[in-house]
Amino acid sequence: MKVLANDGISKSGIEALEKGGFEVITTKVAQEQVANYVNANNISVVLVRSATKVRKDIIDACPGLKIIGRGGVGMDNIDVDYARSKGIHVINTPASSSESVAELVFAHLFTGVRFLHDANRNMPLEGDTNFDGLKKAYANGIELRGKTLGIIGFGRIGQAVAKMALGLGMKVIAADKFVDKAEVKVDFYNGQFINVEFETEPLEDVIKHSDFITLHVPAQEGYVIGKEEFELMKDGVGIVNCARGGVIDEVALVEALDNDKVLFAGLDVFENEPTPEIQILMHTKISLTPHIGAATLEAQDRIGTELAEQIISLMKSEKV
Repeated sequence: MKVLANDGISKSGIEALEKGGFEVITTKVAQEQVANYVNANNISVVLVRSATKVRKDIIDACPGLKIIGRGGVGMDNIDVDYARSKGIHVINTPASSSESVAELVFAHLFTGVRFLHDANRNMPLEGDTNFDGLKKAYANGIELRGKTLGIIGFGRIGQAVAKMALGLGMKVIAADKFVDKAEVKVDFYNGQFINVEFETEPLEDVIKHSDFITLHVPAQEGYVIGKEEFELMKDGVGIVNCARGGVIDEVALVEALDNDKVLFAGLDVFENEPTPEIQILMHTKISLTPHIGAATLEAQDRIGTELAEQIISLMKSEKV
């Protein structure tokens, strides 16, 4: 059986699939050519990350497709229910990238509270002529320790963020429509650990009481954070979105940044990907990354291996 890993796959994933008897193709096929390529090469399994979309048109055009795999958590780029109604297995790797995304959240938080995003723009330009001026401009940093982090969406990634926040000495509050309680285990390097129990709170309370807010929700209709929610926040709040573009109203965000309601934002995802709005890209109070939450070597190894294990298991158990 042939596997098309159209958005790439780790070496460990390729090796595991090849050991399981699969031929792995990593040729990058343009979106509009995916169906033709799948049929012409007798592909049984298509693996994607966030770039390639597997919609109804591809599913209908590819009767030989047996498995669609998403390397990561969200599957909004796949018509999951429709695929399953056609007897196609749809799999993902919900646990593999949690730690990597959580670390990126804190990369943005540390960047924001110490103005690194702006300093790294201006030091090459003015560092030799205006060193003292820049030093003064970035002198009002804030510590994360002792502050309240509000986590909107308390699934695997939200809980991974909570672990890191607890390690920093932050207070953590969380909101989630589907999670009432959660126990978070914080592991330390020497085998010691602590368990911390959480009860989630109403979204409005989390928005009102947080010094920093991070979102970990799936793509959905409408904004989770819009103009009304920004008005409820503390003055000088920091906000990070490493979840999905479109859950924050970017127009309202820019307005909140410009009137100093929001101190800084950290964005890994955008309403218009892969062409974010220029007002977002050029804003001096926004720390920017190009949708790389799961893009660590460790996470990609876990993703590739987990996808391979699921595919091989399906092949053996159901002889797909």
